[in-house]
Amino acid sequence: MLYVNNIVITGNDVARLSHLNKHLGNNFQTKDFGSFMSIEVGQSKEGVIICQRKCALDIPKETSMIDRKLVHCPMDPNEKLMGKQEPFSDPK
Repeated sequence: MLYVNNIVITGNDVARLSHLNKHLGNNFQTKDFGSFMSIEVGQSKEGVIICQRKCALDIPKETSMIDRKLVHCPMDPNEKLMGKQEPFSDPK
Protein backbone atom coordinates (compact mmCIF):
# COMPACT_ATOMS: atom_id res chain seq x y z
CA MET A 1 0.00 0.00 0.00
CA LEU A 2 1.28 3.47 -0.86
CA TYR A 3 -0.16 6.75 0.34
CA VAL A 4 0.95 10.00 -1.28
CA ASN A 5 -0.45 13.12 0.29
CA ASN A 6 0.34 15.55 -2.51
CA ILE A 7 1.95 15.39 -5.90
CA VAL A 8 2.62 18.16 -8.34
CA ILE A 9 2.82 17.21 -11.99
CA THR A 10 4.14 19.89 -14.28
CA GLY A 11 5.26 20.31 -17.86
CA ASN A 12 4.58 22.23 -21.03
CA ASP A 13 2.85 19.48 -23.04
CA VAL A 14 -0.82 19.66 -22.05
CA ALA A 15 -1.76 16.49 -23.97
CA ARG A 16 0.92 14.39 -22.23
CA LEU A 17 0.02 15.84 -18.84
CA SER A 18 -3.63 14.99 -19.46
CA HIS A 19 -2.69 11.45 -20.53
CA LEU A 20 -0.55 10.95 -17.42
CA ASN A 21 -3.28 12.31 -15.16
CA LYS A 22 -5.84 9.97 -16.77
CA HIS A 23 -3.44 7.01 -16.42
CA LEU A 24 -2.90 7.75 -12.73
CA GLY A 25 -6.67 8.11 -12.22
CA ASN A 26 -7.34 4.78 -13.93
CA ASN A 27 -4.75 2.90 -11.89
CA PHE A 28 -4.90 4.61 -8.50
CA GLN A 29 -7.48 6.26 -6.32
CA THR A 30 -6.75 9.93 -6.90
CA LYS A 31 -8.36 13.31 -6.50
CA ASP A 32 -7.44 15.84 -9.17
CA PHE A 33 -7.48 19.50 -8.19
CA GLY A 34 -6.75 20.52 -11.77
CA SER A 35 -4.68 23.66 -12.08
CA PHE A 36 -5.60 24.78 -8.57
CA MET A 37 -2.02 25.27 -7.47
CA SER A 38 -0.89 27.24 -10.51
CA ILE A 39 2.74 27.15 -9.42
CA GLU A 40 5.17 29.12 -11.55
CA VAL A 41 8.84 28.13 -11.51
CA GLY A 42 11.67 30.28 -12.75
CA GLN A 43 15.42 29.77 -12.72
CA SER A 44 18.20 32.31 -12.69
CA LYS A 45 21.88 32.50 -11.72
CA GLU A 46 20.78 33.16 -8.14
CA GLY A 47 18.65 29.99 -7.91
CA VAL A 48 15.12 28.70 -8.44
CA ILE A 49 12.09 30.92 -7.82
CA ILE A 50 8.69 29.39 -7.07
CA CYS A 51 5.59 31.57 -6.83
CA GLN A 52 1.82 31.30 -7.01
CA ARG A 53 1.14 34.68 -8.61
CA LYS A 54 -1.42 33.28 -11.07
CA CYS A 55 -3.27 31.49 -8.26
CA ALA A 56 -3.24 34.65 -6.14
CA LEU A 57 -4.72 36.61 -9.06
CA ASP A 58 -7.29 33.93 -10.01
CA ILE A 59 -8.82 33.35 -6.56
CA PRO A 60 -10.38 36.84 -6.25
CA LYS A 61 -11.86 36.46 -9.76
CA GLU A 62 -13.33 33.04 -8.99
CA THR A 63 -14.81 34.19 -5.67
CA SER A 64 -16.23 37.48 -7.03
CA MET A 65 -13.89 39.48 -4.81
CA ILE A 66 -11.87 41.16 -7.57
CA ASP A 67 -12.91 44.67 -6.47
CA ARG A 68 -12.08 44.12 -2.78
CA LYS A 69 -9.27 45.90 -0.98
CA LEU A 70 -5.99 44.00 -1.20
CA VAL A 71 -3.44 43.85 1.63
CA HIS A 72 0.25 43.14 1.49
CA CYS A 73 1.60 39.83 2.74
CA PRO A 74 3.68 40.26 5.91
CA MET A 75 6.28 37.70 4.75
CA ASP A 76 9.50 39.06 3.34
CA PRO A 77 9.45 38.07 -0.37
CA ASN A 78 13.25 38.05 -0.45
CA GLU A 79 13.64 35.54 2.39
CA LYS A 80 16.12 32.82 1.43
CA LEU A 81 14.83 29.41 2.55
CA MET A 82 17.97 27.37 2.76
CA GLY A 83 18.29 24.05 4.56
CA LYS A 84 20.86 23.98 7.31
CA GLN A 85 20.98 20.18 7.56
CA GLU A 86 23.39 17.81 5.92
CA PRO A 87 21.84 15.65 3.16
CA PHE A 88 20.94 12.08 4.05
CA SER A 89 23.82 9.69 3.51
CA ASP A 90 21.42 7.05 2.17
CA PRO A 91 18.35 8.61 0.49
CA LYS A 92 16.42 5.33 0.72
